[in-house]
Amino acid sequence: MHYLWMALVGFVVGLIARAILPGSQSLGIVLTAVLGIAGSFAAGFVGQALGWYQAGQGAGFIGSVLGAIVLLFIVGKLKGPGASEGS
Repeated sequence: MHYLWMALVGFVVGLIARAILPGSQSLGIVLTAVLGIAGSFAAGFVGQALGWYQAGQGAGFIGSVLGAIVLLFIVGKLKGPGASEGS
């Protein structure tokens, strides 16, 4: 049940991140959920490194959204301009 909840919250976080970051991201439902989950993990690791979270403590909802936005921005920059056009 924990994994189902994590996937649902990850999907919502991914949707919010895609809505906040401008541009057209061609991600499906599964990749949107993966984006949210990965954003949560990234925010948790960065928060622990900066001393914001205890060891083993997960990131909050806002931290997860910020982590997903950063990951979406990085992926967009790695793809380069116009990478999704024409395919």
